[in-house]
Amino acid sequence: MFAPKDKIGDWLEFYTRVMEVPYWGSTTCLSASFDEESKRWTVEVERDGERLTLHPEHLVLATGMSGKPNVPEFPGMDVFRGDQHHSSAHPGPDAYAGKRAVVIGSNNSAHDICKALVENGADVTMVQRSSTHIVKSESLMDLGLGDLYSERAVASGMTTEKADLTFASLPYRIMHEFQIPIYDAIRERDRDFYNRLEAAGFEHDWGDDGSGLFMKYLRRGSGYYIDVGAAELVADGTIKLAHGDVDHLTEDAVVLGDGTELPADVVVYATGYGSMNGWAADLIGQDVADKVGKVWGLGSDTTKDPGPWEGEQRNMWKPTQQENLWFHGGNLHQSRHYSLYLALQLKARYEGMDTPVYGLQEVHHLS
Repeated sequence: MFAPKDKIGDWLEFYTRVMEVPYWGSTTCLSASFDEESKRWTVEVERDGERLTLHPEHLVLATGMSGKPNVPEFPGMDVFRGDQHHSSAHPGPDAYAGKRAVVIGSNNSAHDICKALVENGADVTMVQRSSTHIVKSESLMDLGLGDLYSERAVASGMTTEKADLTFASLPYRIMHEFQIPIYDAIRERDRDFYNRLEAAGFEHDWGDDGSGLFMKYLRRGSGYYIDVGAAELVADGTIKLAHGDVDHLTEDAVVLGDGTELPADVVVYATGYGSMNGWAADLIGQDVADKVGKVWGLGSDTTKDPGPWEGEQRNMWKPTQQENLWFHGGNLHQSRHYSLYLALQLKARYEGMDTPVYGLQEVHHLS
């Protein structure tokens, strides 16, 4: 586990002193390679300026559920005179008070960045390239997750462990059928909100089959925003809205495919992330990334989740086509729940127990 020191916080002291879990902060993984003969990895890291070589049996890429940032390449990016960066490198809004900001994208990062910029005095335009599913945070809790994860759930006897197990027990094949009525109810409850949002020109959707946010998350990990206020700013026009693909940049503007010119002092590319095997490509090699194939998704044959049907998350928390390489991540529920199964698999191998693998993830898509 590697992270910058300023991201550790109080939980580091808890884990190191109470749980006795070893943790290295201020450490960067530089490269890794697997030796087929010894069945061990060689992992090069830099810790507090010192280069170290480790030789573990297993390597777990626990980098969330997203891969490397998708940084677009538009003509004119080299001549644009203002600031431009991917949302993952956004420094915050403070430097852009009074500036003209263009944010490319309309999902979680785009909304949050737009809201922060507006609230700090920037003139902001969001460029929506495709439709996005929006759900109000309070509606999601009241109608979607509240029976499992809320104070009222605790009051009724629900525990974190029970909630995690309950959520994980529903097969992916039929999960959308249980989600559709929830989002039908949300659609009715927040009808006025959605009418105002769409009247402002925002292109909204409910997922390919009307199953809403969580299925989008499981299938593609993108295409949605949990609203904590930014969507209201879009609906009332505080955050301006433009549509279409970017054609090129000039010295001081973003130009869309229809010729619309958006003056800009800063451009933020909230253009998402690739598959987690992109990190494997960087750290180990493209050959290993291709050997493992795409990480995440169900094979539902919906938008950005190509088939065939897998039945479970691709390459997550289980053996992969690359021996002794594992992927771990997801939301808080998944990270908490499935880390137990991953840990058990590693512990069994450490103890020398028989651990037959009856089928590895077939590779249908490389990224």
